Amino acid sequence: MTTGAAEAAGALQAHRPMLLGLAYRLLGSRHDAEDVLQEAYLRWLRVDRSTVDEPRRYLSRVVTRLALDRLRSRQAARETYVGTWLPEPVPTEPSPFGPLDRAELRDSLSTALLHVLERLTPPERAVYVLHTAFELPYAEIAEILDRTPQDCRQLHHRAVTRVRQEQRRFTASRSERERLLDAFLAAAREGDLATLTGLVASDATAWNDGGGRVRAARNPVFGADRVARFFAGIYGPDRQWTMRRVELNGEPAALMTGQDGNTYALTIAAADGRITGIYVVGNPTKVPPAS
Repeated sequence: MTTGAAEAAGALQAHRPMLLGLAYRLLGSRHDAEDVLQEAYLRWLRVDRSTVDEPRRYLSRVVTRLALDRLRSRQAARETYVGTWLPEPVPTEPSPFGPLDRAELRDSLSTALLHVLERLTPPERAVYVLHTAFELPYAEIAEILDRTPQDCRQLHHRAVTRVRQEQRRFTASRSERERLLDAFLAAAREGDLATLTGLVASDATAWNDGGGRVRAARNPVFGADRVARFFAGIYGPDRQWTMRRVELNGEPAALMTGQDGNTYALTIAAADGRITGIYVVGNPTKVPPAS
């Protein structure tokens, strides 16, 4: 590696956790985020770095624009995706995205929020992530997106409005989600329908992402009774599963491995003492190893 290339790599590495976290929040896929960082590095190698006063700011702009291009281009691929698409779960003990010492940074990684962000337009998602998670001012975001600060303010307002419509469904504290997740998994493994139904909100939804590679419900499962029966049937006492509690996306989660060797990552959203959403990712291209 030449001296210039080594210096470029060092500058990128210094900001890598933040840049990876930015790309991941924009894309919901660590694989895609890593690809974006690799492309950003190649562009960083080619630029006259003596003209760049703030490498972090420059690289943030490149990563955001590359991620937005990828968001737009993958819409066609989503149309052929088998079943529900969910964000790729990422272990965060330790976090590859740098310290999650602010609530906004941790919360913006949650599966529930990333799932909601999928419904935003790419510019709305970019402004929401940059302003809410990374606290960038609208003037700086405007430079990144080639828009005016007023445009960015309006995009953020629209994004926040959409997010808040769903956010009431995942307001539980971490300790409450820990309790509900443990109770839910225990009741599912006992096949205890009464307890399961009591733990789940009447309007709860369960999403399952198998990507056509493993067995998974292709459509969301709605309602407490159907959700309870669905998970009692999957994880009940006549089924053999091994479970490992982990932290994924900054939140309590479980990795469930069946007799067939397939592993599923399970996280929940909760509010008002009940589970409001269950997210199960079984697509083997997404699930982190169980051990």
